This record gives sequence, C-alpha cells and structure tokens, in this order.
Amino acid sequence: MSTRKRLYAGTLAVLLGAATIFNAGVTKGEAESTTKNTYLVIFKDQQGLPAGFAEAINKAGGQVEDKLDKLGAVEVTSNNANFLKEVKKSALVLEAGVENTVYPEQTIEGQTVAVDDLADGADIYNQYMWDIKQVTNNGESWNLPGGTGLSVDGEDIVVGVIDTGIDYNHPDLKENYVGGKSFVPGYDDPIDQNSHGTHVAGSIAAKGRALGVGPDLKVTSYRVFGPSGGAATSHIADALMTAADDNVDVVNMSLGGYDWFQDPAYATKDIVADVQLFNRAIQYAIKKGVTVVGSAGNNAVDLRSPGKLSGDDKGATHRSPSSQTMIRVSAGGAQKNLAFYSNYGVGKIDVMAPGGDLGPNYDSSTGAGRDNSYLALSTVPLFNTNKEIIGHGYGYKGGTSMAAPKTAALAGVVIAKHGKDNLTPSQVKAIIQNSAEDLFKPGYDEQSGYGLINAVNALKLK
Repeated sequence: MSTRKRLYAGTLAVLLGAATIFNAGVTKGEAESTTKNTYLVIFKDQQGLPAGFAEAINKAGGQVEDKLDKLGAVEVTSNNANFLKEVKKSALVLEAGVENTVYPEQTIEGQTVAVDDLADGADIYNQYMWDIKQVTNNGESWNLPGGTGLSVDGEDIVVGVIDTGIDYNHPDLKENYVGGKSFVPGYDDPIDQNSHGTHVAGSIAAKGRALGVGPDLKVTSYRVFGPSGGAATSHIADALMTAADDNVDVVNMSLGGYDWFQDPAYATKDIVADVQLFNRAIQYAIKKGVTVVGSAGNNAVDLRSPGKLSGDDKGATHRSPSSQTMIRVSAGGAQKNLAFYSNYGVGKIDVMAPGGDLGPNYDSSTGAGRDNSYLALSTVPLFNTNKEIIGHGYGYKGGTSMAAPKTAALAGVVIAKHGKDNLTPSQVKAIIQNSAEDLFKPGYDEQSGYGLINAVNALKLK
C-alpha cells in the first residue's frame, strides 16, 4: 500500500489496543457530470470578492453556496465535470480545487468517570492531572501576575476553541464559558456531542475539581463538527475568521489532516485551494491580534519534507492547517518524552506540551504494558445513545489535541500578564518559545521544537 493510502486510510500502526489516532480528509478527484461536487475558489484579491466573481462561477457551471468575503473565497457546488478547468480560466481566480474535509483528531481513549461517582471533595487536579502540574510547576505559575488568566488590566482573556463544541453546563467550565457559535449545518447549538472539545476546554480553563492551565481564562466555543463526521474547510476558515472578528485573544485548533498534491509537476511551494484558504484565515486572525495554536498530528511521522511524507507516491503531502505563523505543538509524556504517536519535524514544530501517552512500559507493537494514568485527564460530557448530554464527568485522552490547548492556555496567561491587546501574536509566540525547557538536543530540535512549555518561565521572562 502506498504512503498516501496509508495516511488517508488511517491505518498507520502507531497504536495497538487503543483507538486509532488519525483521521484524514481525502481530497476527491474531479466528479463526473452526474455528481454534484463541492469546490473552493480562491480569488487573487485577499481583501474581498472581486467584481464579476459570480459571473465567473456561473460561466464555469457553478453555484455559489457560501461566501467568505473577507478571505476572498467562495464555496461552490457544480455538476460540471470540467468546472475546475473552466473556472481557472478566469483572470480573477488564483486557485480552485475540490473542498477538503477535516476531522477532529482521533485520540487515545481511557476510562470516563461521572461527577456523581466521585467522593465528595475529590480533588481531580491533585490526584490525576500530572499534565497541568507539569506546565504550571505544580501550580506555582498561579501565584504570578496573570498566571491564572486574570488580566492585569481587568479585561477577560478569551481562548476560542474551534472543535466539536463545549459542554458549557459542565460544573468545572460553566463559570468560564462566555458563549459560542455553531458552523455545523443543521446544528445551531455550540454544545459538544463528541467530548473532544470539552476535554480541550478543560485543559485550558477548568475551574473546579479539575483545573486548567489558566483557571481564570475564558473560553468560547466555535463548533465546526457535528456528532460524527468531519467539517468542510470553508466552515473551519469561517470559524477562525469569526473568532478574530469577535476579538478573542487566542484560538486553539486541535484538528487537521493532510493534503496530497496529486500532480507530480507541483513543486512543494504550490498550494491547493483549501491550503490557501487556511493560510488566509490564519493570517486574517493573526493580523487582528489573535495567537493561533495548532496540534502537530498523531501519525508518528516526520513532517519536514512533503516529498518524503508522500513516500512512494509522487507529489507532496502537507499537514493542514499549518503555518509558520501559528504555534505548532507536538505531544510529550509524563516523563518529558516525545509521545510515541506525535508527529515531529525540523521547521514543523515550535514547542512541545504534555499530551499524554500510555506509560514507559507500553509496547506500541504489541499493545502490552498500557497504563491509562499516563494519559491526560480533563472535563468531558456524558452521553446517552442519542448523543444527548445526560451528565458531566472526567475522562482520559491522549494526543497532540491534548498538547495544543495547554499551549493555547499558556498564550492566554502570557497575554493576561501584559494586558489585553498589548502583545502581538509573534511576541506571544517568542515568549513561549524562549521560556520553554530545553529537551533532547541542545537548542532547537525536531521533536520538541524550542522545548517543553513552562508557565513559570514564561511569566517570569522580561
């Protein structure tokens, strides 16, 4: 089987005896005339939609379904098998391609416990949350200015969570939840029907029996995933653009996939439409002062070379969404090791954060020696068979999805120390990188980037 097929089938054997930890969106080929396909069309003008854009789409046999005016892009459906060829003839068009589907990253799953199953006064943080202790130096960072997420200027510091939604009624989250929006067709409520987003939110700002890195930070839900399945690139880009317009301070994106450029003539600098759209959305957010954090992915692969990632396939494979202007996070374990599933790569990782693994005795080739206590525990909803929330609890998960939100939370507390809107995203990123604990090779390395994030160091950095 080719490398590309292994990636898209999600069958790379990085884990036995646990859930598969990779899901990638497959970019489909051009449709036959009997099939309606969905496309992204990116125009040369990044500031808005050019005059005559609708005519160009109609002429090529397409119908505009959604407009992302501020990103210079539209989502289009068409039955025309030659739509891409025709629309690219327009002088207005920079790039066009079949719209990709992105999935929430699949995580290693451990047991879940309901709140009612715990003894009164149980302290989840003290007993189980080694990962939050690792980042905060056992809570030492909470004694420093801005360390809990309370801003020195009294303004709320908000982390937007682009994910499966948030269980905003969870007792450890409801105090810090400040609203949300859904971008999922047919689902207006930004509630979580998966658990992934709630776990992420708890790592950021839980305040109760569990504690996040910044227990006084605020979180808002930008739901892009329904109870199952993936999300269109345009919906994620729209969520990121909306978060920026809402003046959030940080955005966490624990999601992603891979884009494979099928044309062997493509150079690695060439980008397909959905990569271009992600890049525009990320830059839009950063220009509006939002620090954007993303997970590196859970396929245990080297991301540094798009050609090598494609293996025996011709062409180039890229992690997406990804950008050098983001903070890209690999996952570590309780022993400050690179987690066995984490992606890595020179120039592709900025820092490492605790994402959990299955312990020092775990053998990924046999599944033996698994210890769930080395996973990351956080807030989760409890569901009935219809994916309706019937309670609230705590659950173990592992993945770069669990590492990224700790970094997003650290970005939030760094901002809280300096005051809202007083640091640029590049300054926030530099503080996090320059204060990281150096691991592995001296200086920068492909596994941890600039090192393991450390809230105390970051808050003490001048």
